Amino acid sequence: MPLILFNKPFQVMCQFSPHPSRPTLADHIDVPGVYPAGRLDADSEGLVLLTDDGRLQHDISHPLKKLAKTYLAQVEGTVTESALARLRAPLDLGDFTTLPCQAVRIEAPAWLWPRTPPIRQRADIPAGWLALTLTEGKNRQVRRMTAAVGLPTLR
Repeated sequence: MPLILFNKPFQVMCQFSPHPSRPTLADHIDVPGVYPAGRLDADSEGLVLLTDDGRLQHDISHPLKKLAKTYLAQVEGTVTESALARLRAPLDLGDFTTLPCQAVRIEAPAWLWPRTPPIRQRADIPAGWLALTLTEGKNRQVRRMTAAVGLPTLR
């Protein structure tokens, strides 16, 4: 039972099937029969678990399991207590309302690798970092949540 911990780069599709314009997991992982347990969108980077164990994949990614997953996000703007309180509470995103979550302001991780291409920097607008721990994983949820409280995700 292989279990692969993969640091998915920016702009890589979280799929093995070919994509017309972007690299996929198949361009990085040459292990037959493994599949991602969950997904990160192409604009996101970070840990993706891959396995050939269907039960483990189900336990990690099925919404009914409500497995907590923590996401670090660099956001544009100053992370205020008010924004954190809104993120922690159920948040109406139009097509769904989020479950309560944990949201904390953090320092920029010292261990974080540089991103290629680099994040845009605007001297007149500060950036901050958040750690969000969610028990659900809707499409682009972190990006949508931070944007809804006035803190667009940069990374």
